[in-house]
Amino acid sequence: MAGRRRGAAAPTGTLRFVLGDQLTRRVSSLVDLDAGCDVVLMVEVRDEATYVRHHKQKIAFLFAAMRHFAAELEAEGVAVDYVRLTDAGNTGSFTGELERAVARHRPERVVVTEPGEWRVWEMMQDWRETLAVPVEIRADNRFLCPREDFAQWAEGRHHLRMETFYRGMRRRTGLLMDGGEPAGGRWNYDPENRKRLPRGHRPPDRIGFQPDSVTRAVIALVEAEFGDHFGDLTGFSWPVTRADALAALRHFLADALPTFGDYQDAMKTGAPFLYHALLSPALNAGLLTAEEVCRAAERAYRDGAAPLHCVEGFIRQILGWREYVRGLYWARMPGYRDTNALGAGRDLPWFYWSGETALNCVAQVVAETRAHAYAHHIQRLMVTGNFALVAGLDPAQVEEWYLIVFADAYEWVELPNVHGMVLWADGGVMGSKPYAASGAYIDRMSDYCASCAYDVKVKAGPDACPFNYLYWNFLIENEDRLAGNQRMAMPYRTLRGLGDRRRAEIRRDAAAFLDALEARPGADQRGDQTDRVT
Repeated sequence: MAGRRRGAAAPTGTLRFVLGDQLTRRVSSLVDLDAGCDVVLMVEVRDEATYVRHHKQKIAFLFAAMRHFAAELEAEGVAVDYVRLTDAGNTGSFTGELERAVARHRPERVVVTEPGEWRVWEMMQDWRETLAVPVEIRADNRFLCPREDFAQWAEGRHHLRMETFYRGMRRRTGLLMDGGEPAGGRWNYDPENRKRLPRGHRPPDRIGFQPDSVTRAVIALVEAEFGDHFGDLTGFSWPVTRADALAALRHFLADALPTFGDYQDAMKTGAPFLYHALLSPALNAGLLTAEEVCRAAERAYRDGAAPLHCVEGFIRQILGWREYVRGLYWARMPGYRDTNALGAGRDLPWFYWSGETALNCVAQVVAETRAHAYAHHIQRLMVTGNFALVAGLDPAQVEEWYLIVFADAYEWVELPNVHGMVLWADGGVMGSKPYAASGAYIDRMSDYCASCAYDVKVKAGPDACPFNYLYWNFLIENEDRLAGNQRMAMPYRTLRGLGDRRRAEIRRDAAAFLDALEARPGADQRGDQTDRVT
């Protein structure tokens, strides 16, 4: 039973502080653990649940996974000092609980693995100064590219392109390599991975995990303590143990990976998961490791169980994007989050929380995010993200929303993806151009538009899809910043050919819509758009 504490009668050898997203026995802080004299410290603290108002399922997932991991350590004979959220004397912070644990156990030293977020890294530097015992901070060995290696690769580069990094990681790890060449003769199979779901296509049923008594107790705790946070706990079914995470991986490899690549960019009403892995919460919390997941996917290709384009697309998300954004985060922090290359500053609309908008695509994604603490990468990039970009929403507010609502969100992965990829707020450090699009892209890759109050085929007026005129308005507003970008040459040529009357119509439609946006409950996003050029 998690919660057993080693008594303070005799000094402890090493106090090993394991954070809630480091739940693997092979994490660097535990690799040399001596069960005879060491103590593992784990804590549930209010500060970490509320520094942003995390989705209720994210809090429940982490607390449940922590309690199960602590129990597994105890079953191994390891002494675990586990502090629960409602324990008497809980200070509510990492620092306060570490200080109390040092006083209880009188260790010779504290060992901890480096954190995923800058704010916790700064805390750890303070621990070295304020605690009465030495604090050893170890590199996070769960990643395939150490922070120092990425920093060396990035040194002197203004533009940090993922594709270049990814190819280096393929060579470094040997994943999907045949000698010195990429498997199949190509590095990237992205063109094969952009198919729309055929009409009537039924995706596979996805595995879920019924909460056990430990998880049910955590769900009740979260509802009682954080009931006013965003999200719904009713359908909680995330894997919260190593065994369940491995079962989820096996299910994905057998039932979804063989078709994952084809439809990884597709979206469908009422099908939030499609062929996606759903492994990122377990992966980011330590229940799975990046290497074992990539190796398992490669074995599926080598064994003939999944085609190369599907496996390469999946491995690229982990070996490429995941490792890349983590490296970029640490190489460019803390100043990275403060840039705002496009000068965006509009408040986040209330419908990002309520889902109450006539934009069916946004309403669908927000509703699914509330229900599952999940949306797949195209929903994040090309629906909620695309709207944030073309509407000129304030980067800090958008980034906080993404950090709050997803079960897999930590600043190291959320900030570069949103700041650089979604919003282009870094001015091109990550991406060569903004990922702005009209309603045509969403219509091509989903069935959302068929049930929308707006008409994606209409370009102007109150019935037009707002993405259509917001896209062109975005180009107009950022013409001075973006017209010289070679990858934006084609849309700007088209814009220049529209003429003054059409440009004025775009500006008026966009202003009417954007002026009607509200950052509070009860807003009507349709607005009055009758004053336009005809």
